[in-house]
Amino acid sequence: MTKPIIAQKAPYPVEVEDGKTYFWCACGQSSKQPFCDGSHKDTGIAPVKYVATTSKRVFFCGCKHSDTAPLCDGSHGKL
Repeated sequence: MTKPIIAQKAPYPVEVEDGKTYFWCACGQSSKQPFCDGSHKDTGIAPVKYVATTSKRVFFCGCKHSDTAPLCDGSHGKL
C-alpha cells in the first residue's frame, strides 16, 4: 500500500492537552480515527507523532492527504 485510505472527507476536531503526545493515523485504516491503532502494519505508512504545545482544539486531517499532516489543510475539498 503506497496511498492512504480516505477515512472521511472532513477533519476531526479534537481537544488536545498541553504536553500530551498523540499518534495520528496516516494510513486511514485505524478503527480509532484520527489516531493510530496499529492497523498500518504492512502498509509501508507510519503514524505521525503530534505533541500538543498548548491545550486547545485542533483539527486532525481525516482524508489523509494534507500537506500539513497531521493537521487539516483543506485538501479534502479537492478530493
